[in-house]
Amino acid sequence: MPKKALIEDTYAEAFTGIFCRVIVTADDEETLRKAAENSTATPSVVIGRVEGGVEKYLSPKETPDKRKGAILQFWGEINPKKAFAESLKKFETELSYRIRQDILVKPFTAVYDALTSAEGKMDMMESVGHCGDGYEWVEKRHGREVIVVPLMVPDFIIERYLGYGRGVMGGNFWVMCKTKEALRQAGEKALAAIHNVRGIVTPFDVCSAGSKPETHFPKIGPTTNHLYCPSLKERLGKESKVPEGVGYIAEIVIDGVSLDAVKKATKAGIEAVLGIDGVVKVSAGNYGGKLGEHKIFLRELFP
Repeated sequence: MPKKALIEDTYAEAFTGIFCRVIVTADDEETLRKAAENSTATPSVVIGRVEGGVEKYLSPKETPDKRKGAILQFWGEINPKKAFAESLKKFETELSYRIRQDILVKPFTAVYDALTSAEGKMDMMESVGHCGDGYEWVEKRHGREVIVVPLMVPDFIIERYLGYGRGVMGGNFWVMCKTKEALRQAGEKALAAIHNVRGIVTPFDVCSAGSKPETHFPKIGPTTNHLYCPSLKERLGKESKVPEGVGYIAEIVIDGVSLDAVKKATKAGIEAVLGIDGVVKVSAGNYGGKLGEHKIFLRELFP
């Protein structure tokens, strides 16, 4: 069977979200990685909060303060039933929690803006700067206006104005595998290929829990996509949508600065898994247009 024949004739459904793109720096690599990974660790848009991911790590030559760094993206949902300003305010508040609780508290960290063509700017003084309890101050460093927040391990630095824009969230594809080893290889190779594309993050990395919009337990939020659970195949009988021979289905979710970036990352990830022994099919999650306005048809990525 030709490799491309493994790609199901379907589409991934994605939606527009708010995002910011920042550079985090630190004195040492361990602190940097903890700040980057802790602040982006919980993919929370599905429960109405902010989520994020590490886009790439940077050398000292690539950062404003000439220390090791990382580019992070943070994402929030746009509520179509409310004014955009309300969604933006909620995003700024949720973003501030990630910065204050996961970056500011780590010694000698700093945050700088990394969004070159921003739709607008968020003033970080109210939501982050005032952690200095009124003793914070503003000055110029590295050609940028920054807030210096005095701390017991002095001090935390954050660029005063962080840019925001609108991008595409929820792009995805599914890898259906025979074995656990095939799943492991597919996940590793897909993520490596995806992160060669500029401007994207994978908030869940390899995700074991594809969800569905309807649920019997609304207080939980999105619940398991039971039709695609291999362990339910026998119980569901003909209702199950798990292909014959498939024991594992992983989802990789992609958020990106543009639809084009998400499409490029999706294609790169799928290409990386097609040659792996034990990969039975590549598909995607969609909800019949209920989730978002963007449809990424998998086979159209391979003309």
